[in-house]
Amino acid sequence: MKLSLPSTELRDAVWQDMPPDPLDDPDLYDEIMWRRAAAYLVDVVAIAVLLAAAWFLLSLLAVLSLGLLLPLKIIVLAILPTAYHTYFIGSTGMTPGMRVFDVELRTWTGRRPDYVQAFLQTVLFYTTVGLTTFLILAVALFNDRRRTLHDFLAGTVGVRHSQITAPQRVVQPT
Repeated sequence: MKLSLPSTELRDAVWQDMPPDPLDDPDLYDEIMWRRAAAYLVDVVAIAVLLAAAWFLLSLLAVLSLGLLLPLKIIVLAILPTAYHTYFIGSTGMTPGMRVFDVELRTWTGRRPDYVQAFLQTVLFYTTVGLTTFLILAVALFNDRRRTLHDFLAGTVGVRHSQITAPQRVVQPT
């Protein structure tokens, strides 16, 4: 597997320089803050189910290995939420919860985030939320695109997926 730097190509970009202004394109940001919050609740339930299944399986393996695999259990349970968000955001730009609520993350230049940017987004989310007990999310109330602190730091913006895929909005590759 070859590891490379993130692409700077704009072939899957839906805009080129910066996201459309909310005053020019309000449908792109329609109720985005509340949709993201609801999507996160769906993802929390999905992660809880995955954690429960992993806990059961890894507990069984730890008992069968006479405790030798107990460190594996601790590591897997610790990284599972980060891996969940990184995988889904890096592959499609949205987690299953985001898909349900029609939310997609895009880079500032309109591309889907790659795995590096998805990992950065996820780590920044868990770090800032963990340090401030969700108070940091209030940043979204004070900017037009409803971006959170981790969006600013990771260079992403949350938009409505159905509005991105509208035929008139897609930028043709050059």
